Amino acid sequence: MGSANGLVSVQGKQPLFSFGVISDVQYADIPNGQSFMGVPRYYRHSIHVLQRAVQKWNNLQKLKFVVNFGDIVDGFCPKDQSLNAVQKIVDEFKNFDGPSYHMIGNHCLYNLPRNMLLPLLNIPSFEDRAYYDFSPTPTYRFVVLDGYDISAIGWPSDHPKTLEALKFLREKNPNLDKNSPVGLVGLERRFLMFNGAVGKEQMEWLDCVLQDATKLKQKVVVCCHLPLDPGTLSPEALLWNYDEVMDVIHKYNCVKVCLSGHDHKGGHSIDSHGIHHRVLEAALECPPGSDAFGYIDVYDDRLTLSGTDRMESTDMIFNP
Repeated sequence: MGSANGLVSVQGKQPLFSFGVISDVQYADIPNGQSFMGVPRYYRHSIHVLQRAVQKWNNLQKLKFVVNFGDIVDGFCPKDQSLNAVQKIVDEFKNFDGPSYHMIGNHCLYNLPRNMLLPLLNIPSFEDRAYYDFSPTPTYRFVVLDGYDISAIGWPSDHPKTLEALKFLREKNPNLDKNSPVGLVGLERRFLMFNGAVGKEQMEWLDCVLQDATKLKQKVVVCCHLPLDPGTLSPEALLWNYDEVMDVIHKYNCVKVCLSGHDHKGGHSIDSHGIHHRVLEAALECPPGSDAFGYIDVYDDRLTLSGTDRMESTDMIFNP
């Protein structure tokens, strides 16, 4: 990963634009806890991390927008508080002096069904789909994927996408507890209920968007709550069909960087086609007095992440 010193000297020129990033706030008004691996989680403190992020982003006075990489509240949030908790965090994002772009994560869907969640997050939606794209400048396009398109959480229990996900999990994971990777080997450990997949329609949409971006000579940044490259992290956090999604992406030369959350410790890799994959460190796991957020300066030939505290700064250089 890039050092802070290396980040200062990006050819001494101004970025095309800049944007803020944060992931896995997972706020809940409950006492501190820990992950199944024993990593401490600071449910009440995470909103303060977000507040300091918004203050920093506003003070910079140069950010065009911010992106929240999902899991806005935690699954342990009491269900009678879910709606208020989501609204509380959304309101903090509204204190930013510009637009905020959201995506859904598994913890969002533990709390609220899609038809309630998507309007709260201002995600442009048709039939509760949560994938979309936007162009902050003519030369760049951001593609936001819905990693829980095929999922056992978030859709009604009798929805075709729920049934497809449950059938898939029965075939891939022999454990009674479908969130358990026991007995699964290597990359098979991603076949867990807290992950999901990109469906056929979304895959066709992605292909069309990347075709269009290629025609317009746009560089593309792909954003998804679930990581898309096994080199970044533990396999337990990967999108079920990351390989199929990357097969579509690798058909084109326009995608330069894939950004995601979900795996709280973060990571960075460069795949066989030169695409950077950066998994962002979680706000949830910041002890009081520490932070995990940042902002990204965008240039013709790189994205430069300036991280705060537990979010590591990273220089992502690519062929323009």
